[in-house]
Amino acid sequence: MTENTSNNDPIKKDEHKEQPVSRDNKKSNRKTAIIVAILAIIIIVQGIKIYLDHQESVATENQLASTEQELAVTMQRLTDISHELDEKIAEIEKLGGDVSELQKAKADIEEELNRQQRANRSTIRNLKDKVGGYEVLLKAKDEEIERLKNVNTELLTENTSLKTEKNQLFDSLSQVTKSKDELISKVELASQLKAENITIYAVNSRGKEREAPFKSRQADKIKVIFNIAENKVAPIEGKNIMVRIVDGNGQVIFDVAKGSGTFMYEGKEEFYTSNREILFDNTRQQLTFEYEKGSEWEEGLYTLEVYTEGYKMGSKQFEVK
Repeated sequence: MTENTSNNDPIKKDEHKEQPVSRDNKKSNRKTAIIVAILAIIIIVQGIKIYLDHQESVATENQLASTEQELAVTMQRLTDISHELDEKIAEIEKLGGDVSELQKAKADIEEELNRQQRANRSTIRNLKDKVGGYEVLLKAKDEEIERLKNVNTELLTENTSLKTEKNQLFDSLSQVTKSKDELISKVELASQLKAENITIYAVNSRGKEREAPFKSRQADKIKVIFNIAENKVAPIEGKNIMVRIVDGNGQVIFDVAKGSGTFMYEGKEEFYTSNREILFDNTRQQLTFEYEKGSEWEEGLYTLEVYTEGYKMGSKQFEVK
């Protein structure tokens, strides 16, 4: 009886009916949760992707800006190096050095600067490598310029020294030449012959001699006797000995018909009264000259002069009363 009552209870029947509905709700809630989770994951992934894309875009822009900046810096450095090369070329040419290597580098730089192409990291790296190479070249040329300057300074010093030595040598040679000329002049002067013991006589028609002073009527001829002084410097050689008689008015007594002639003395042509060719033998040889005037000697003071080879050997005055 009890079991039947239980089976016929309407409340229990309702409970049995609600159990299938509750399981369906749970399944639906689980499915919704999964969908929400998936959507959340998708949103998170998309957010991360957007963030990463943004970061990548920023990095790319930064890299591009950096690349452009590096390119600008590198190109500016190339331009600066080009100017430096111009200066180095001019300086080395002035110093006489070889500029072919610098001119080639200059041409390469001009070619790089004139290229119109998009620069990337590789291009910039290559350009920076070239810049480094050019900077090494410039440093090497700085050292070469310094070396050339030192060489030029040494050459200038050596040249100055040589000029100084040359001037000193020239001065020495001039001094030697001057000394030589002075010595020659002294030797020439020392080798000049001297007339000594000059004696002047008047010789009349009978051959009687009177030493000056003498009267005009006593002098049909004038006789001159003198010795050539000893001279160890003078060479043994032929000499032309000339005598001339000069009156009180400075006029030379001469007659070309009687052997008179001319000679050069102190740049002027002068007359001599008489002459003789002798061989000077350094024996204090004695010479005699005679001159017949052919007319009376005027009263007054006369001068007898002896010459040879353009210089005066001696002189002596005599008086005619």
